[in-house]
Amino acid sequence: MQLPPKVNHVLYMWNVPFNITSKEVYDIFDKYSAIYQILIGTNKDTRGLTFVVYEDIYDAKTVIDHLFGFNVANHYLIVLYYKQVKMSKKFDQEKKEDEIA
Repeated sequence: MQLPPKVNHVLYMWNVPFNITSKEVYDIFDKYSAIYQILIGTNKDTRGLTFVVYEDIYDAKTVIDHLFGFNVANHYLIVLYYKQVKMSKKFDQEKKEDEIA
């Protein structure tokens, strides 16, 4: 099966409850395949963000197909493929705005 170029093994989630634990993330996302790494945002700029890295891109695609909009503690998860260039630009823009303020 040929996957689109945007598909990769790193998933980016936002609207994640601030108090979610790694174990809770693991319990939700491990149902689909082996997780390589979980990163949960903890500071004021990254709270509500979580990254889950899968070993296989097909597993990551399955997760997006099943968990986009999944409800966790009254928060509907937004699950997307991580795009480093786009995220870097977003954080650079936010940093510039903070410097101006």
